Amino acid sequence: MAIEFSTPSALLGSEGKALGHSDWLLIDQERINLFADATGDHQWIHVDPERAAQGPFGRTIAHGYLTLSLANLFLPELLVVHGVSMGVNYGCDKVRFPAPVPVGSRVRGAGEIISAEEVKGGVQVVVRITIEVENSDRPGCVIDTISRFYA
Repeated sequence: MAIEFSTPSALLGSEGKALGHSDWLLIDQERINLFADATGDHQWIHVDPERAAQGPFGRTIAHGYLTLSLANLFLPELLVVHGVSMGVNYGCDKVRFPAPVPVGSRVRGAGEIISAEEVKGGVQVVVRITIEVENSDRPGCVIDTISRFYA
């Protein structure tokens, strides 16, 4: 369940606030193949289950950028800002891929507000999203997303 803020300005002073967890999402071969088609990245480690079974992970793994892109899916499950005329993805800072995400894994996002500051007409917030892999000690991705919310 998302943490809700009544307005963009209500984000100010929220640094360090934990946003909880998103729902779990299954990473199946179809999702990996569709991402490969969308990006043109058809490396065998992602799309060839037979060859990947003999590779370093024993099966296919999700693209790092597929895992990263899930931040966009998970963010609205973690944070909702009301009273917004427009919200934009302004970019990201640090991005790391500590562990692979094998096909058949379930992942979810865990969020924390790192910073919130006023910008012209709104508030810029940095949310660290840790993409956790079920039954793994290391996350598949850690990303500091930057969003702007305008009143």
